[in-house]
Amino acid sequence: MIRDITLGQYYPAKSIIHQLDPRVKLVTTMVYIVSLFVAKGISGYLIATLFLAMVVKMSKVPFGYITKGLKAIIMILLITVVFNLFLVDGDIVLWRFGFLRITDKGVRTAVFMAIRLIYLIIGSSIMTLTTTPNDLTDGLEKLLGPLKKIHVPVHEIAMMMSIALRFIPILLEETDKIMKAQIARGADFETGNLIQKARAMVPLLVPLFISAFRRANDLAMAMEARCYHGGDGRTKMKPLHYESRDKTAYAVVWGYLLLVIAANYVGGLYAIQLL
Repeated sequence: MIRDITLGQYYPAKSIIHQLDPRVKLVTTMVYIVSLFVAKGISGYLIATLFLAMVVKMSKVPFGYITKGLKAIIMILLITVVFNLFLVDGDIVLWRFGFLRITDKGVRTAVFMAIRLIYLIIGSSIMTLTTTPNDLTDGLEKLLGPLKKIHVPVHEIAMMMSIALRFIPILLEETDKIMKAQIARGADFETGNLIQKARAMVPLLVPLFISAFRRANDLAMAMEARCYHGGDGRTKMKPLHYESRDKTAYAVVWGYLLLVIAANYVGGLYAIQLL
């Protein structure tokens, strides 16, 4: 399970998605997430599916590698589906057992919520898999630049995000090492009920937290030894500049969002005509 988490990891490849400006990928990801919540029917989700498939194909990242991150959210996905399936009221009752019942609207909502969550994870994973942590930090700092006028510490926020992204694969590797060491000493993380599994994680969490605090302290001392004093007056090794491909990508993503909104409008008109 630990090895299946792909968030914060970078997959090197030569693709048009890798070459895009990080600001474009950040904006595209946000627009895609918004489109998933804007889409209200089959046509909207079909457009989102085609758009996501196109981006995955262009990224040249293996689809199996992208979907590895879904294994870490299976429990959240199941809970979301079950809650929407049994707790959403509808006009037609498909199944009833005591106070539990499944309605047509509950099935529709559960399916759409599952698709939305899966697409959200895949879309976010593509952004992190095709962009290095340094580029993500520079892109985020550039996008939030106007907030400096109201004294928002943009550089510090971007730096914290960069450190967090860098620490994810490091902590995952540390967790894997501690788990193997505990298993070699007789620990069992697989068998038992939910409470027993939670108790078995305590010997894993304590050394992991200690290791994380030690790494954070070492990083703080290294930054202080190098006279780090914030973002004032700092320059970039690779300044960000928009290319023609970045402008084309902006046009495509905004066109995609308008297409999803138009699909909702057309679907609403069709529903009214049926009524």
